Amino acid sequence: MQFKGTVFRYGRDVDTDVIIPARYLNTSDPAELAKHCLEDLDATFVSRARPGDIIVAEENFGCGSSREHAPVSIKAAGISCVIAKSFARIFYRNSINMGLPILECPEAVDAISDSDVVSVDADEGTITDETNRQGLPGPAVSSVYPGDYQRRWPRGTHQARHGREERIRSEPYDHQDLSHLYPSR
Repeated sequence: MQFKGTVFRYGRDVDTDVIIPARYLNTSDPAELAKHCLEDLDATFVSRARPGDIIVAEENFGCGSSREHAPVSIKAAGISCVIAKSFARIFYRNSINMGLPILECPEAVDAISDSDVVSVDADEGTITDETNRQGLPGPAVSSVYPGDYQRRWPRGTHQARHGREERIRSEPYDHQDLSHLYPSR
């Protein structure tokens, strides 16, 4: 899966209340939600966003309430994927459920600027800043398509290009073995 688009860059703790304000939660129509996506954070977002564009954000993207409207509004606004240093757990899960590709890659977030054109090859695990003609440090870790990454790297770890071992989310939270949390009686 490949994506290419212009970047909309945001800071940390972008919560679901600014992704889609509560006053629009009386509808579940994706087209209607898209009209109001990020309007409280960036009033020009909807008028500037084009199909295929990419959101890049700092830590804890999608924090706040558990509304599924947030990833739906982003996807319906034409955003091809979201790259962030980290995602709030509930947004992470809702994005998987809604089919919004999300990637965690702190190194890429640090290197990408607003309005850069970025391409993502989720199959190869690469992110390239086309504006600066540079491959970005560290592999992209897809949270939406974990099976692709399980085939390439041992479960839970991989060797980054710069030699350090990093943890990856190899599968959605609800499929992980949590039996150790519930001792048998």
